[in-house]
Amino acid sequence: MKNRILVFLTGLFAGIAITLLAIVVVLPKQMFVVHESKLSFEETVETIVASASENNWSIPHQYDLQKTMKKHGFEVNPVKVFSLCKPEHAYEILKSDEVRLASALMPCRIAVYEKDGKTFVSMLNSGLFSKFMGAKIKEVMGAASKENKLILAPIIK
Repeated sequence: MKNRILVFLTGLFAGIAITLLAIVVVLPKQMFVVHESKLSFEETVETIVASASENNWSIPHQYDLQKTMKKHGFEVNPVKVFSLCKPEHAYEILKSDEVRLASALMPCRIAVYEKDGKTFVSMLNSGLFSKFMGAKIKEVMGAASKENKLILAPIIK
């Protein structure tokens, strides 16, 4: 009997350790989706703006982080962040007290930056995050994630 309990506890602790290791090592690498752009920095920015409009998304805010940092005395490579919004998706989250907490993830953000002479695009992996949420958030964030991929399709290498 003691031997079975020991085997059970060893297996339980090994399972917990492996799960925690996976969460600490694997999950952080999955939190963001990063793509190299086949276009220059400025062309990537212009294409995202056009593609968002073509896919019925608006860009209520565009942040030029290089310019912002320069105002504070810091030099950084070009970085632009787009806040993307599709009111139909936003309404599905904002209309309900039960799922409004997901508004912290709104609007969807896409960053364009340069690294090693190449242009990259990154965004939160909202498709992954949506799997940990309730049905409505999963539905809305999943749809937004798919549509964001369509917006980026013209620039992805």
